[in-house]
Amino acid sequence: MNPTACLLVIGNEILSGRTQDVNVQYIARRLSETGITLSEVRIIPDIRAVIVRNVTEARAAYDNVFTTGGIGPTHDDITSACVAESFGVPWVHHPETFRLLEAHFPPNEFNPARQRMATMPQGAVPIRNSVSVAPGFTMGNVHVMAGVPRIMRAMFEEVLPTLPHGTPVTSRAWHANGLYEGTLAAGLETIQQRHPDVDIGSYPYRLDESCRGVCLLCKGTDVEGVKAASDAVRDLIERLGFTPQAGEPVKG
Repeated sequence: MNPTACLLVIGNEILSGRTQDVNVQYIARRLSETGITLSEVRIIPDIRAVIVRNVTEARAAYDNVFTTGGIGPTHDDITSACVAESFGVPWVHHPETFRLLEAHFPPNEFNPARQRMATMPQGAVPIRNSVSVAPGFTMGNVHVMAGVPRIMRAMFEEVLPTLPHGTPVTSRAWHANGLYEGTLAAGLETIQQRHPDVDIGSYPYRLDESCRGVCLLCKGTDVEGVKAASDAVRDLIERLGFTPQAGEPVKG
């Protein structure tokens, strides 16, 4: 089986609706491409007890835990200290990171708030940040990253090659204009029963009045199994009197 992962999205701004999270889709896609199964995503507030509890639970249940958010210089950036508490280790000054930040900022701008970003759980390994210098870190199987999307992506791409990979997920899709879920539900359930190891999803779409229907996506780690299920989906669409079109719908 592929390694598993959990993503903890940390931030009151996500839960309040002030900020729209765009990191989940990126992380999920990249993990899928490298054969790591994203099994769960949790969105949690900037509350110490909640972060500690969720980190502790997730790192025991999954091969990898990724966190986004809460590692900046402000008072509500508490993720790093919470990870230290979860592991039962001190939250300590990290000399190498301090020197890196000290060299980056002008002397009068490297204030106590920014110096705080050089504090990590004892034993943590920094994750290089090619965008804004201040690193994330890995502690055990927990990978702590920024919430700002372009910084998160830089950190994530540093971590991903270091992790054990499984079999990448492959997918095949068909869509048909004018076809709706109520028409194909029974046939689709039969196909799913015949191919239990393939994840078959049904996704209605409406791009405009002339382009609306349903897209059927088959995905899994067994290439031949995905192909067989996809062929069965194509045949079902044809039996129902519609024209199957390969891939996902694109607005013309």
